[in-house]
Amino acid sequence: MNIEAMIADAVKAGIKAIYGQDVPDKMVQLQKTKREFEGNLTLVVFPFLKVSKKKPEETAEEIGRYLVDNCTAVASYNVVKGFLNLVVSKAAWVELLNDIDADPAYGERKAAADAPLVMIEYSSPNTNKPLHLGHVRNNLLGWSLAQIMQANGNRVVKTNIVNDRGIHICKSMLAWLKWGNGETPESSGKKGDHLIGDYYVAFDKHYREEVKELAAKYVAEGMAADEAEKKAKEEAPLIKEAHEMLVKWEQGDEDVRALWRKMNSWVYAGFDETYKALGVGFDKIYYESDTYLRGKAKVEEGLAKGLFERHEDGSVWADLAADGLDQKLLLRSDGTSVYMTQDIGTAEMRFNDYPIDKMIYVVGNEQNYHFQVLSILLDRLGFKWGKELVHFSYGMVELPNGKMKSREGTVVDADDLIAEMIAQARRTSEELGKFDDISEEERNEIARIVGMGALKYFILKVDARKNMLFNPEESIDFNGNTGPFIQYTHARIRSILRKAEAEGVAVPEKLDAAGAELADKEVELIQKLNEFGAAVEQAGKDYSPSGIANYCYELTKEFNQFYHDYSILKEPDAAKKVLRLVLARNVAKTIKNGMALLGIEVPERM
Repeated sequence: MNIEAMIADAVKAGIKAIYGQDVPDKMVQLQKTKREFEGNLTLVVFPFLKVSKKKPEETAEEIGRYLVDNCTAVASYNVVKGFLNLVVSKAAWVELLNDIDADPAYGERKAAADAPLVMIEYSSPNTNKPLHLGHVRNNLLGWSLAQIMQANGNRVVKTNIVNDRGIHICKSMLAWLKWGNGETPESSGKKGDHLIGDYYVAFDKHYREEVKELAAKYVAEGMAADEAEKKAKEEAPLIKEAHEMLVKWEQGDEDVRALWRKMNSWVYAGFDETYKALGVGFDKIYYESDTYLRGKAKVEEGLAKGLFERHEDGSVWADLAADGLDQKLLLRSDGTSVYMTQDIGTAEMRFNDYPIDKMIYVVGNEQNYHFQVLSILLDRLGFKWGKELVHFSYGMVELPNGKMKSREGTVVDADDLIAEMIAQARRTSEELGKFDDISEEERNEIARIVGMGALKYFILKVDARKNMLFNPEESIDFNGNTGPFIQYTHARIRSILRKAEAEGVAVPEKLDAAGAELADKEVELIQKLNEFGAAVEQAGKDYSPSGIANYCYELTKEFNQFYHDYSILKEPDAAKKVLRLVLARNVAKTIKNGMALLGIEVPERM
C-alpha cells in the first residue's frame, strides 16, 4: 500500500465531490511535512483555488474534512495558510511496514522482458599501463549507475572499450624487446599490467635521454632551442622504431601481432584481478583493434552520402557549423583514424549486437566536447539513440598527500590504493577492538569489506560532476558520513536480530495494524523506509549514485537516533518489541539493498 498514492487518489475524489471537477495527477502535490508543524504529509492547496473559488484556508479545511471522513489513511489534519498538513493514521503506517517487510526488494522495479535496454560504457583502459585512481572513480561510477538503472526497471548491458592499439602499446612492446630479456609476469612475480607499465616508463626514460642528446647536438649546430627540441622528438631513433612497429602492426605483420597478443594477454589478466578486487565487471568488452576499421568504413559511407567532406589533402571532415560548432577531423590525410572514428565504429558494432534504447558513456569531463560532437555525428549517421546519448561526465579525483603513489611516481596505482585501504581498515578495526573474538579468516574478510566499502562510499557520495579530494584516513572513520559507519549500523542490527532469535522471540509474518501504538520516531523511520523507492527513481533520473549514498546515510542516522532513544530487546511490551524488530529488520534490508546499488557489501558482524 502506497500511502501517498492512496491520499492522492482521495484528494482527487474529494475535489470531484466538493467542487464537481476532475483534476490531473500532477496538480496533487504531496510533500513531507516540515518538522516544525504537526503532520506527516502536506498537501499544497494553491493549485485548487481556481476550482474551489475560495480562500486557501477555506479550501484546505474542506479538503481536510473530506479526507478524514473518506480516507482511512488520514487520522487528522491542520491548516497553515495554503498548506494542509495531514496526520497519517497509525494503522496505515503499520500496514505500510507490512508491505515493506513482504518485499525483499522494496523500492526497486524489476525489468520486464520488453523494458528499455540501457548500455553503459565505463573503464576504457589503455593496455600500456595499470589502472589508476581515475579509473577507480570511473569503474565505481559505471558499476553503480548500472545497478541504479536496473533498479529502475531497465534492462542493462555493462560494456567496456579497451584501447589496445596505437603508438602507446608499441612503445611498451619495443622497450620489452630491447631491455626485457624475456621477462614475464611469472618470472618477475609482477601483475601483467604492472610489468607492461614498467616497460612503458622505461621507453619514456630512454626516449627522453635520446631527445636530450639530439637537442644538444642540434643547438651546437646553431639551431634555436625550441626548434632543436621539436626536431629531436621527431628524429629520436626510439620513436622512429616505435612508429615503424605501428606500421607493421597496421599491415598485419605476424611477428609484431604475436608479440602484441602476448603482451596484451598479460595486461588483461592484470586488469581482471583489479576489476575483481573492485567488485566490477562487464557483459561485453569491445577492443579498439576491432572497431577502428569499422569506424573508417562508416565515415566513408557518410562521405558517399554527402554527410561529410574530403579536403584537398585527402582528409575527411564533418562540418558542424549548423550546430554552432567548428569542423571535426574524422580521417587524416594518410587515411588513419582518430578517436572519434573509433567511437563511431564501436557504436555501429554495439548497435548491431544490441537493440539499444539509451547509450551512457562514463567518461571524465575533459571529454565533454568530444561527446557533444559524437552525439551529432551518430545522429547524422542514423543511430536512433545518437541524439539522446548521455555523457555521464565526472570530475577528477586527487589525494591530499603523496602517499600511495605508484612506481611511476606520477599517478596513484589502483592496486596500491586497494591494498592500502584494506590494510587501513584492519588497523582501525583492531585499534577500536572490533576484531575481538573472531577468527583470522573473518578478520581478513571484514577488513576487505570495510576497506573497499570505505573507498567506494567516499568516492560515490560526492556529486560525480565535481572534482574531489580522496582522503583514505577520513574514509575509514566509523562515525559520520562514511561507508564504515553505515556498514557498522547494519552489522549492529543483524546482531540484535540474532540475539532476538536466540531468545526465542516470535515475530509473526504480518503485524496487527488494529490498535497499533507508534512513537513519533518509529513513524519517521517507516516514512524514511518508504522514501527509498523515490530515492532510487530520482537517482535514475539524475544519473546520481550520490543520491543513493545520501539516502543510506540519512536512513542510518535516523535509525541510530531511534536506537539511542528506544530499547528493542529490553522492551517489556511484547507487541512493541516485535514491531521494533520488524522495523530494524527492514532498516537493515534497505541499507543492504541501497549499498548494493553502490557496489558496496555490508557485513553480518563487525
